[in-house]
Amino acid sequence: MRILLTNDDGFFSAGITALFRELSRVHEVCLVAPDREQSASSHSLTVNRPLRMHQLDRRKFATDGTPTDCVMLALHAVYKKKRPDMIISGINHGGNMADDVTYSGTVAAAIEGAILRIPSIAVSMANYEPGMSMRLAAKFVARFVKLYPRLGLETSTFVNINLPPDTGRPYRSFEFTGQGFRQFKDVVTQKKDPKGRSYYWIGGRPIWTSSHGSDFDAVRRGVVSICPMKLDFTDHVELRRLRENAKKFGGLR
Repeated sequence: MRILLTNDDGFFSAGITALFRELSRVHEVCLVAPDREQSASSHSLTVNRPLRMHQLDRRKFATDGTPTDCVMLALHAVYKKKRPDMIISGINHGGNMADDVTYSGTVAAAIEGAILRIPSIAVSMANYEPGMSMRLAAKFVARFVKLYPRLGLETSTFVNINLPPDTGRPYRSFEFTGQGFRQFKDVVTQKKDPKGRSYYWIGGRPIWTSSHGSDFDAVRRGVVSICPMKLDFTDHVELRRLRENAKKFGGLR
């Protein structure tokens, strides 16, 4: 297959390097990734400045844009009239579960693929530490890509995969999961620069709700989470209730 590979950690990261190497054994892989870390860039698109793209070799390109920019540039400036058969974003250095998917640049690239109706996968490794091997994670993704057609998913659905840390043993256990829930205790730290001007760091500590069948619950138990997701924010339960009680809101007319 023709596979477009991107991420939000940068073209130089261990995750995307391992994935490019493993997928290239079988597939025609093109890497278009940011030239610097773009974590938490979400689904942002650069529209207020020109973008630059540098060709590193025949199949690798680096851009100064976001992961979503990378997908757009790849389709219009690299593939042009051809389209990739699949878009894979990752392997991210850290998990992207529960509410984190709304912030994640990794997931955003897969969202863009789903909008364009191209089969798309976001891949992350939870609790990643610098120097941790991504080789076995990349091998799992390669096996998943081979079996992907059996899932029978619509192209408007993308898959969000979260792997536990590499223990040196091949990933075998997996579960199909739902999106979990996480509250973030946001912390904003104010400091002073040498000229006495204030600056701020945004950080914090996540508190996970480990509900049965969720992405976080699976990863917490050392199991790979495979979560099918769709870009539809409609609350269909509430929509049905509101439609059934529409007469109560006659005053809006």
